[in-house]
Amino acid sequence: MPTLTKRTTASWLAATALSALAALPAAAQQPPIKIGFMTVRSGALAAGGKQMEQGMEYCLAERNGMMGGRKVELITVDTAGQPATTKTRAQELVERERVNAIIGPLAAFEALAIDDYIRQVGVPVISPSAAAEDLTQRKQNPWFVRAVGTSAQANHALGEYAAKDLKLKRVVTIGDDFAFGHEATAGFQRAFEDNGGQVVQKLWPPLNVADYGSYISQIRTDVDAVYAAFAGGNGLRFLQQYAEYGAPVKVIAQMTTVDEGILKSMGKEAVGVISSGWYTATQDVPGNKEFAAGIRAKYGADPGYYTAGAYEACAFLDAAVKAIDGKVEDKQALMKALRSVKLEKGPYGEVTLDEYGNPIMNVTIRKTEEKDGRLQNVVIKTYPKVTQFWTYDPKAFLAEPVYSRDYPPAKNLGK
Repeated sequence: MPTLTKRTTASWLAATALSALAALPAAAQQPPIKIGFMTVRSGALAAGGKQMEQGMEYCLAERNGMMGGRKVELITVDTAGQPATTKTRAQELVERERVNAIIGPLAAFEALAIDDYIRQVGVPVISPSAAAEDLTQRKQNPWFVRAVGTSAQANHALGEYAAKDLKLKRVVTIGDDFAFGHEATAGFQRAFEDNGGQVVQKLWPPLNVADYGSYISQIRTDVDAVYAAFAGGNGLRFLQQYAEYGAPVKVIAQMTTVDEGILKSMGKEAVGVISSGWYTATQDVPGNKEFAAGIRAKYGADPGYYTAGAYEACAFLDAAVKAIDGKVEDKQALMKALRSVKLEKGPYGEVTLDEYGNPIMNVTIRKTEEKDGRLQNVVIKTYPKVTQFWTYDPKAFLAEPVYSRDYPPAKNLGK
């Protein structure tokens, strides 16, 4: 059974925070703002969970454990990456801990598992990682905003880039067999095929598969590339094993496949991989240089998807709390402020939200290179202000089924 909670308050800043509190006005002596933080500490997604915790810790330390003139109490729970456990932890945070807001969970299937419950109890949720499409689309949750894009958001751009810029014609896809992998792959497939490409084979290893050998051996070699969509530490394992099989065709990838959080453990197998995403430690946007340097100094490695996502979720909440003068007990006002957040700088640079509570932000195409003694994702192209609908008409997009394992239909399989 996973550990239930780990409490963190301004006391973790020791003498610095205590002296700061003494100098603060009476407003700061109000009860602490209670934030529930849902992470993963075991299983395939634990690497991402650790990075989320670092991003959250860094954000709070930057703010001296305060938001809107009030002390923050962070209550961290381990969902173990299991939907049933995630729902139980959410209930404990809301009903026992009486949190004012939740940051989390990590995975798309976890966010979907608590969706109905969050609607019922009406607690603001900021997603630092979970990218399930419909939470900001057809089944929009009024208590939910996202500090990351949807599963497909960056993959639409990669699909177009693969067809138009790389001139790829035929591609095999392989991805984790859960909502995130399905939706990311679907977004890539749609844009790739809309621009003249063909997805001729699709493979779906289970999220916790022990070995990728039986899947790698099925990958067709009469294609131009393999598109890989893996989360947590799975990208590391796939690329290492793919290299052992001789890496017969080039790899293009969804952002977490070569995320900085696992890139530090990779070798030559990652060099040359082209990916897309809204965050890389190398991107030149207002605030990222300072953020990336700070994370490297504190944790000894570049920040990636999960670190930046948790930091941005914390920054979203901080901005919203300030906008309502710290009055987080007014849940409706807090939620309205969250949906109106606009950040001028940070890991992503400038970020605004669309009417559905999803970020509009730049998406970059990156190439993994060895530079300055470490592997880095170097930006080679930027698509500005990308929405979750890409270039498609939102009304028409929402009238279609949500992206899935089988939608859009793969009409070129076997060709």
